[in-house]
Amino acid sequence: MTTQTSVWSDRTLVALANLPAGSDLSVPDVLEEVAIQFADRFAPADRDYGGSDKPRWHHRVTDALTALQADGLVAKEDGLKLTPDGQRSANAARTRLDTETPPDSAPTGKTHPAAARQFIVAGVIAPPLRDPDSRKRMGMSGGEDKPIPVMVELNLQYRGGTAAAFARLAGLWARVTDQDEPLARIAGQYVAGELTMHQIERLVAADAVPIRWAGRSIHHVWPDFPVQQHIDASCVTIKADAARKTFDADGAGIVWAVVDSGIAAEHPHFEAYHTLDDERVRDLHRFFPGKAPPIPEGALVDASGHGTHVAGIIAGAIAPWLAGKPERRVYATESRYNVENPGQPLRAPRAVDDPTQLAGMAPRAQLVSLKVLSGGGSLQDRVHRVIQALAYVREVNGDSTDSMRIHGVNLSVGYEFDPQWFACGRSPLCQEVNKLVKTGVVVVVAAGNSGYGTLSVALTAPTKFGLGMTINDPGNSALAITVGSTHRNAPHAYGVSYFSSKGPTGDGRTKPDLVAPGERITSCAAGENLTAVVGGEVPPDTAVYVEDTGTSMAALHVSGAVAALLSVRREFIGQPEDIKQVFVDSATDLGRGKEFQGGGLLDLMRALQKI
Repeated sequence: MTTQTSVWSDRTLVALANLPAGSDLSVPDVLEEVAIQFADRFAPADRDYGGSDKPRWHHRVTDALTALQADGLVAKEDGLKLTPDGQRSANAARTRLDTETPPDSAPTGKTHPAAARQFIVAGVIAPPLRDPDSRKRMGMSGGEDKPIPVMVELNLQYRGGTAAAFARLAGLWARVTDQDEPLARIAGQYVAGELTMHQIERLVAADAVPIRWAGRSIHHVWPDFPVQQHIDASCVTIKADAARKTFDADGAGIVWAVVDSGIAAEHPHFEAYHTLDDERVRDLHRFFPGKAPPIPEGALVDASGHGTHVAGIIAGAIAPWLAGKPERRVYATESRYNVENPGQPLRAPRAVDDPTQLAGMAPRAQLVSLKVLSGGGSLQDRVHRVIQALAYVREVNGDSTDSMRIHGVNLSVGYEFDPQWFACGRSPLCQEVNKLVKTGVVVVVAAGNSGYGTLSVALTAPTKFGLGMTINDPGNSALAITVGSTHRNAPHAYGVSYFSSKGPTGDGRTKPDLVAPGERITSCAAGENLTAVVGGEVPPDTAVYVEDTGTSMAALHVSGAVAALLSVRREFIGQPEDIKQVFVDSATDLGRGKEFQGGGLLDLMRALQKI
């Protein structure tokens, strides 16, 4: 008996010993158990098909069963089972396998030079999971035995439907991990949890035993990508002030969801127009704690301040609150370069000449806080929480645009996209965005802040460049309105912000769709932003505002502008693709390339006049 043959015989014996005694075991049952126990030890050649319709390891197990039956170690009466001699041999086999050396040539995400010139069918395990360097860049472990956060996409073509696919996956997951804890099912189509790379390999191999897709529960295993956070002068730039005066386009009656780090409900900016406590929205705020169902508690708390800052750009206003008491005041700061600590700007006070301009683009719109990020960053800030939030919006709205309670969603969060990972715009998050748009909801997303970076070059050439094809997910979504950044009050002079992610998409589509002010945008201070300004308690009767920069801020201008337009052109509610076209067609050309500016600068007045 060769060494290879003995290894497969040992694996088959141990698999039979692990399976329940007395059950009618079939060859597929044994194959599944072999995969659950040993698939991470398979050599690349074991996974090859070698001209057959099944991988070689299937044949090696069936050959081992035949040999073990001939040796009297396995009987085939009312199903496969070990004989008494087989039980004793299984114990010895387990001891031998415990000292087995794993193959050195385990597959990784590294691309062989020859393979780089070919198009190959993507495997079930996403490339960024297979590559240790990619995992490290995402803040995950590069080791094979350290748990990493993953999302498993269910196979919608499973013969028993998604419920049966989920049940099969849950059973395999419990066997691979030796844990019988309930799995978190996300948006009906995904399962989120933590597995080691070895466990992923075993899970996928076991699920693939039936070969045909109708018998397999797993479509794809994705990284649970870490998501990151990506006005008074800018209101004039997009003509939101003129639209309010001319068309009364103030967002009244429109509800917008902010998927971010929460919204600090106590900020005076949201008081006068009941931005967060109006009867239309007060029961809709949710915090998504991860694997648990969403809860109302915590949704209106913002430890980082990012969500509150972006929310204030969409809706709310400070002027009515100021008018309530003469002693009330605004304390606004601007960000200045800090010589001692360039990464932490100085917050210097600045005058606010016209407090009426400290208002959202759609001041009378209502907001729903969908909290998916934690203060200061967290290992739980994963893409599955964003997908949960998008699924929640679909659930709240029901099946008809007539019952719609949430008209739009802003996503100023995302992750950097590498085109070699998977088809551009087809990641789970992009697909969920498209799905939500198809239900009638406008989805506005930030393009990302990765449009400028460092390259290794020879000699004394420049090393920092503007980078194309850097649109972040979910900005690659075909149906989202993807927004880049420009100067807050001189966009024609300064053009597109150097940091704003540039198009085209990895598959050649034009993105971003629009640009809007994203540099040094003033809005509400909360959480860490507030602490950086006042240090401790907020002075009484004081509303604090800070500046922030990024395509996050730019996206909010578009969300607010769309809400303002829908408030006076209500026939377009539930028509997100038409709305997108209106804004792209009415944008102001800044004379920059489409890969920089898309359709151009957001112009609310021209959009209103167009329809």
